[in-house]
Amino acid sequence: MLLKVRRRTTRRKTQVDTEEPAQPEVHFEMEIVGIVTTVYKFQGMSDFQYLAMHSGPDGKQTSMYDKVLMLKPEKEEFFNRELPLYIPPPIFSRLDTPVDYFYRPDTQHRDGYNNPQVSGENLIGLSRARRPHNAIFLNFDEEEVPTKPLDAAVQTWKKVCTNAVDRKVEEELRKLFEVRPVWSRNAVKANVNVHPDKLKLLLPYLAYYMLTGPWRSLWVRFGYDPRKHPEAKIYQVLDFRIRCGMKYGYAPNDMPVKAKRSTYNYSLPITVKKPVSHTVSVHDLKQGLGTSGSSSAKKSASSRYKLKESIYIFREGALPPYRQMFYQLCDLNVESLQKIIHRNDGAETECTERDGWCLPKTSDDLRDSMSLMIKQIIRSTRPALFSSPTSNEDGKEQLAYESGEDEDDEEEEEEDFKPSDGSENEMETEILDYV
Repeated sequence: MLLKVRRRTTRRKTQVDTEEPAQPEVHFEMEIVGIVTTVYKFQGMSDFQYLAMHSGPDGKQTSMYDKVLMLKPEKEEFFNRELPLYIPPPIFSRLDTPVDYFYRPDTQHRDGYNNPQVSGENLIGLSRARRPHNAIFLNFDEEEVPTKPLDAAVQTWKKVCTNAVDRKVEEELRKLFEVRPVWSRNAVKANVNVHPDKLKLLLPYLAYYMLTGPWRSLWVRFGYDPRKHPEAKIYQVLDFRIRCGMKYGYAPNDMPVKAKRSTYNYSLPITVKKPVSHTVSVHDLKQGLGTSGSSSAKKSASSRYKLKESIYIFREGALPPYRQMFYQLCDLNVESLQKIIHRNDGAETECTERDGWCLPKTSDDLRDSMSLMIKQIIRSTRPALFSSPTSNEDGKEQLAYESGEDEDDEEEEEEDFKPSDGSENEMETEILDYV
């Protein structure tokens, strides 16, 4: 029989009287204080354990596990009992077990190296200095727009632009900004064949970045102020997220479009299982967009880095590649959506931070229409999820959820949908490349 006891240990020092200095004698005394009747063991970290406890009138805590947990088949009376409501959070943390941090070794600099001077203006928090990509950021409430790039951005691009391919890419991007003064980075990637690392240096050379307002997260040609041009409303951004849930007729797991990131399936950047990204050296950048290597042989140099159009264009009858997308209004290629956008053409009076040049709640109307289109697509590809449509009092179509028997067969259809190969998620925070 294993008996758990609680003991107390006392450490006492005794100074010995001698002429020479000596270490004091140390004595340890132990005594049994009592018997431990209950011991808790946790497989995970105890910080994330949820204890169902109830406080009585006298303040005494009583465990409710015996009354809450169903350990054997119970009768109806078990479920009709009056008990306090215990709703634990769905997840406490992305981690439930301790992990090792694999820190990088200290950087070994050459002799004579001095750390750069930093100040509060180029720090995030108190740690990292601004990355040297030299982009200009603009908030919606700032009065003037930049007319030219920073000198450092010009020097950085000229240093990297060393061959005819780079000069061709620069010219192509200039023409894009002449035709359309506002672009998202993913839209640029779908129209110009440029290495992503070079694009980080080229964009600040030709455009500035909007942080807030209806053109947030977009790149705007130097000297162009969309807040002064009503026709710039077609370039505004729409944050669209595919609606999931039982009230929409399908659960999140029934979506043919899978979430790129999930709280429940998350790879930490500190673990050794993290896939190693391809490291680009200065030599690779100077070589331009060559077709060396076996991977480039499979894909022509003319489209090696290009993304598919679906990464920035919304079309009727096609599902977005991700559950959250940032579309520009001009890239919503549906006639009914364009009618919503152009309802106030010629009558624009004020550019607001929320709606830009559009009528109030234009974004809400667009999202409702796009959600209905996606619901119809999902219903056509997975009819087992839906029963026959009924109409409510407003005359709107109401779709009910149905757990069809052919769900296993429908899983095969789900595998046919594949997002853009090699594309980056629109949810990425682009500003992190520059700060």
